Amino acid sequence: MSAISVGQAVVLGVVEGVTEFLPVSSTGHLKIAEGLMDIPVDDSSVVGFSAVIQVGAIAAVLVYFFKDIVRIVSAWFRGLTDREERYHHDYKFAWWVIYATIPIVVVGLAAKPLIDGPLGSLWVVAGSLIAGSAVMWCADQMGRHKRGEDDTSFKDAMLVGASQILALLFPGFSRSGATMSTALILDLDRVAATRLSFFLGIPALTGAGIYELKDALGAGVGAAPLAVGTVVSFVVAYASIAWLLKFVAKHSFNAFVLYRIVIGVLLFGLLGAGVLNA
Repeated sequence: MSAISVGQAVVLGVVEGVTEFLPVSSTGHLKIAEGLMDIPVDDSSVVGFSAVIQVGAIAAVLVYFFKDIVRIVSAWFRGLTDREERYHHDYKFAWWVIYATIPIVVVGLAAKPLIDGPLGSLWVVAGSLIAGSAVMWCADQMGRHKRGEDDTSFKDAMLVGASQILALLFPGFSRSGATMSTALILDLDRVAATRLSFFLGIPALTGAGIYELKDALGAGVGAAPLAVGTVVSFVVAYASIAWLLKFVAKHSFNAFVLYRIVIGVLLFGLLGAGVLNA
């Protein structure tokens, strides 16, 4: 039997789609949802399933930002043969995304046993949710929000890209939360920080999904739950992206900070009471 049923896949697809790009930790919410449904969070097939359905959310980014991505990728290809094109920001930005993905790939491969094992504990998720909230609040207060997307630099991309490692090692910290917080500290405005987080997430999350596919299928998750979870994730994530970009244009991240703290404290309580198994 599949380690995850089609019905559970629908629930997890919704959770993934809603939380992947909000700075609240999709991994943390997936682990909580899995725990509530008595799905073993440290099972290799379950870990693989979580990574694979992220591809649905990434597909939503590809569709939503299709014109931007085509513009950037086209500039990159033109720049490979045309020296003049190499001075354009889009060409440089394409390389920055590639370079900025290297740190998380290296750490992800080196630390995979820890990530799939002890660091996947719900105790770690709960602590990371609260710790990440503090970082996000400080970043939003410190940032001067004076730089737009066209003002990003190689340094910005590398620092923001490297910050994804925090979410990789400490599920609950949130990849979006870590990248947006770093961008805010670098004085990018909230919309620029959010868009940069989206673009940097494309290669990292797509690569993780492809890498984990063999474990998800080979270790006990059926093709049907994987397909359903991925499709649901795509649909919900598309709506989530549209909402988030409108929200950050007019609001601070305080609502997310408060929500994360509440969820973190609640999770500590459920673990302490024995309602959830870490």
